[in-house]
Order: sequence, then structure tokens, then C-alpha cells
Amino acid sequence: MRKFKEVLSWSLVILLFATLTGCPGVEQTTDADEGVANVRRTIILQYTRQGRLTPAVRERLMALTTSDELQDYAKQQDEAYLDQLPIDGRLCMEMLNEVVRIGPRWSGSVGMLKQQQILDKHFSNLGGKVEYQRFRVRNPISKQGVETVDMANMIIRWHPQRTRRILLCAHYDTRPFPDNDPDPGKRRGVFVGANDGGSGVAVLCALAEKMEEFESEFGVDMVLFDGEELVYNSSRDPFFLGSTHFAREYAATSQRQKYVAGILLDMVADADLQIYQEVNSRRMAPRVVQQVWATAKRIGVPELRPSARHEVRDDHLPLNEIAKIPTIDLIDFDYPSPQKRETYWHTTEDTVDKCSAISMAHVGWVVWEWLKGLK
Repeated sequence: MRKFKEVLSWSLVILLFATLTGCPGVEQTTDADEGVANVRRTIILQYTRQGRLTPAVRERLMALTTSDELQDYAKQQDEAYLDQLPIDGRLCMEMLNEVVRIGPRWSGSVGMLKQQQILDKHFSNLGGKVEYQRFRVRNPISKQGVETVDMANMIIRWHPQRTRRILLCAHYDTRPFPDNDPDPGKRRGVFVGANDGGSGVAVLCALAEKMEEFESEFGVDMVLFDGEELVYNSSRDPFFLGSTHFAREYAATSQRQKYVAGILLDMVADADLQIYQEVNSRRMAPRVVQQVWATAKRIGVPELRPSARHEVRDDHLPLNEIAKIPTIDLIDFDYPSPQKRETYWHTTEDTVDKCSAISMAHVGWVVWEWLKGLK
């Protein structure tokens, strides 16, 4: 019994010593170690979702021991990967930065006019035929109901002699305010709309570089819709003003040139890109959905997920319902991620740093390969 007490006493001494100094031979986890592990996990998860995590890349990531080393290696890998893609992701990011630097670009604003000048020059320099479909709408905040807002859909035509045509589109206006911000004090602040408003425009700017070499029986019209969300009160103000005007004009005119299909690009720059099949698109343009997702699978772009998740009301609705153009919506509505409860949608957090050149290049690549495969 006395021997047991002696052993117990020594055990208590050792336990107290270990508590104060740490157990010899046991690896300690520090905040810095956890920070490195989080950086590594983030990179591995992103590369997995992008279909880029090879055994060699994973081995290298596991061998690096500091956050700076991991981030430098990831940057090198990203730059090398962008060099391989057929759509210029750096141009996407360059154009996204250029329009976002303008600031807010809501319908009728000075920012919208500046954006039109930048985009007109870009598309014209690449050989696109730029025209404007101008119209006016009632200003939703007009107290007398008589003030109007000047609107303009920008239409860029490629190979205009071709009668069978494809419609590629996005909205280029931004919501007037970040009215979905979790901080009520910011809901009348500045909204720059990087992903929501800028990303679709940026992808079309990069696709424009490919249009001269597009050998097909199809022509392409890129349309940037104004007034997708000139909305101050979601329960009162109408959405989709530009696309509705475009659809009505098309439906009311006897067209020698016909659109056979369309793709709407909206919120496609998320760094954690996950695009599911939008419910209305599956219902109204199932053939285009099947073609686009088959294309993504064929070329190895896993960010397009082959299942439905959201039913989204967007510019593709008037295109389908009024103009009868089978059009799908490529949209990542889980911004930043389905795994997070927070959202950057219509908040002050929708900024360029949340966007990815690779995401935009991947979306543009899918659209380009889909175009080339049309019969």
C-alpha cells in the first residue's frame, strides 16, 4: 500500500510538471500551426472543386510549412494554369477591375455612362458592331410619377450576316444600394457589384476576343441589359426592365435573323464557384441545359454541378416567356458558398477580392466550347 502511495505521489508530480511545461515528446499545436493548416485546407478544397488537385500538387502543398509558402505556391500554380486556358482569365479580371473602379453603375447614372464608354471601345476594337437599344422607364423613386430614367441595352453583333444566331447576355447595371447588407447602417451605402453586375460583363469581354475566329453557321449577339435591378423596394419596383424591353421588341418584329438559343451570365466570378442547374432554365430550355453541362463534363470543368438547387427569377425569364428564345441562366447564387450561411449578394462585401480569374475563365471556356459544338 505504501508503494502505491509513493507511485501515486510521483504521478501527481509528473502531471503537475507536464501541465506547467508541456509533455516531453508531445507535439504542441499553436495558433500559427492552425493558421497554416487552414490556408492549406482552403487551397486544397478550391483546387479540388476546380479539378486541379493532382497527386503531385497535393504532395507539395502538404510539404510546405508556412502560410506564405503555401500562398506563393498557389499563386504560381494559378498563373501557370491561366496560361493554359483558352479564355483569358486575366483579361476577365482586368475588365472587372476597370468597371468596378467606376463605382456604382445603376441605370441612368454617371457611372453607367462611363461604363458604356469603356465597353464600347473594348468591343469595337475587337471588331464587334456596337449599337444601343434606348428606351425610358418611370423613375421608381419619383414622387409625382412623371420623372423618367434613360436606359440603354448595349448590343454587340458578331458576324451580322449570319441569320441563325446565338444570344449571350448579362446585365451591366448595379443595384442602387446594398440593401441586403447584414449591417442596417450600410444598406444605403455604396454598392459596386463586382460579381453581381460585373462578372458577366467581364466574361463577355474575354469571349469577344474569340469571336473573329468563330467559324460557324451561327452568328453571335452579346447583349448587356440595363435595368435588371433598378430596384429601391423589392416589393414595389419592377425587375428585368432591359431584358423585357429587348424581348418585346424582338417578339413584335418580323425577324429575318432568329435566335436559336441563349445563355445568361450572372454572378459567375465567385472564388468558390459552384453553378447548379437553375430550375427555370431546366423547365424552359432543357436542351440548352443538357448541352452546356455535357460540354462542362467533356472539357473537365467540375464547377458546373449536374443537379438543381435554386429557382431564380432573372433576365432569362422574359427572353423565354416573351421572346421565346430558349435561354438558360448560369448563376452561382450561393455567394460565397453553399457551406456558409452568410451571403455577399447585394451587400457591401460584393467586391473584386471575392472574385476569381479562374472562375470567369472556366465559365467562358464552357460557353466557348458550347458555341463551337452547336449544329
